Amino acid sequence: MINYNPKDWFTFIFHAHKSDTIRKLWPLMISVAIFSGIIAFLELNYLKLAETTYVKNIGMMHNLLGFVISMLLVFRTNTSYDRWWEGRRFLGALTNVSRNFAIKIKALKLNKEHLEFFEYGIPKYAFALKEHLREKQYFGKNSFLIEVDGGKHIPNQVAASISSRVFELQAAGIISQEQLIILNADIQQFTDICGGCERIKNTPIPYSYSAFIKKFIFIYVITLPFGWVFSLGYFVVPIVPFILYVLASLELIAEEIENPFGSDANDLPVDEICNNIEKHVEQILR
Repeated sequence: MINYNPKDWFTFIFHAHKSDTIRKLWPLMISVAIFSGIIAFLELNYLKLAETTYVKNIGMMHNLLGFVISMLLVFRTNTSYDRWWEGRRFLGALTNVSRNFAIKIKALKLNKEHLEFFEYGIPKYAFALKEHLREKQYFGKNSFLIEVDGGKHIPNQVAASISSRVFELQAAGIISQEQLIILNADIQQFTDICGGCERIKNTPIPYSYSAFIKKFIFIYVITLPFGWVFSLGYFVVPIVPFILYVLASLELIAEEIENPFGSDANDLPVDEICNNIEKHVEQILR
């Protein structure tokens, strides 16, 4: 995730970051500019359509469809941002439950062996969940404390190991039944958070909806020169690619943030959150 000052307008306007959508769109923008120039030349110099009323009125179609495409893009962007923000809420909940669980473990006055296990296991769940959401595997350091099978759901294995250790403490009489119930509630929250993050990642925007928006934007932009050339002339060459840049950028941004757990520039700071969990749990238990 990019850290920035939202009040620094100068940087936003004049600094080109690697995440800017123009880096992805410039080949298509150049192609549209060339296409617009060809259409303008043919209509103004070769076909002599400047006085043909019915072609001149093609722009009315774009006035009507402009409202439709703007509503679609607003809905698309809002839907993706809702997924991004919901993912942030789940990661915030993961931070809170990790701290709370560590505080309760510290209050139990366990021996050094048990404290080392939880100091390793609690942050390991966060790191395992991060790599699981990125379709990678996480084993981490000191893996002998919690053995995992790389071919299975690693966050579930870590949660199961933590739960087993808590039940062992209760069976050994180190903690009471009431304390077991309190600790088990926190362990269940780990799994609930994992399920919520998986729901966001594994449920993308329906294919037909996303494909329709892309086709709509392309057809809308590619037909602009036919009607606008009579009022703008050769100015359609820079204007039409700019319209493409604005509309397509909204779709690209929505695509990037709808899966907020990746490593793109606009994704959530998952690595930083996991590192903070590890640091805070270590501070609490030592």
